Amino acid sequence: MASTPIRIQAFLANIPLFRGLAADEIDRIAEQSKSMHADRGTILFQRGQPSEGFYVVVFGQVKLSFISKTGDEKVVDLLGAGQSFGEAVMFMEKEHVVTAQALADSMLVYVSKAAVFDELERDPRFARRMLAGLSQRLHYLMEDLEGYSMHSGTQRVIGYLLRDEGDSSSGAVELVVTLPATKGVIASRLNLTQEHFSRILHELVARGLIEVRGRTITIPDAQKLRVYEP
Repeated sequence: MASTPIRIQAFLANIPLFRGLAADEIDRIAEQSKSMHADRGTILFQRGQPSEGFYVVVFGQVKLSFISKTGDEKVVDLLGAGQSFGEAVMFMEKEHVVTAQALADSMLVYVSKAAVFDELERDPRFARRMLAGLSQRLHYLMEDLEGYSMHSGTQRVIGYLLRDEGDSSSGAVELVVTLPATKGVIASRLNLTQEHFSRILHELVARGLIEVRGRTITIPDAQKLRVYEP
């Protein structure tokens, strides 16, 4: 996949994890990092492989997943531009617990474990940033667990469709949402079967709350969808 090269220093300096570091600190990390292209379908690492660094998505999309004992795929996360993955197992010096695969033609920056560990020795501020990033990921996973345990399938789908809309709108607001992956992948991400996910979409269509055309979902009234109780 051909693409315009990026300047790693400039990219790293503008992601939250590294923002605020001095230029020489960014340069040291960039020296032990590399940009890489991943065609759609490329496996970046497999569950069980050792971790020697972590990844940041420049553009594209990456799926984190594992295969259950019954042979079904469980999608753990879908990651896009500016998001990172693989930090936790890198710090633990453990094997990867998920498989990472590019769902679209993507560019990533791979940051080596040596670069991170060297900078941690030099700068306590960097350690705090890494801890904050990992804590945010943990909080995100706890919200997921709460959603699976406390919310119905319909509530999970509605929450996903409105995830970028916020809670401050008043009155009718039309939204257009493009699903970033196939319905099967989104269903797995929400801990639903594809059939259950499709039934929920059909129910919301029948009630006039959404319109579905392929991966494009139009929400005529976001507030009405938000307050809907199945």
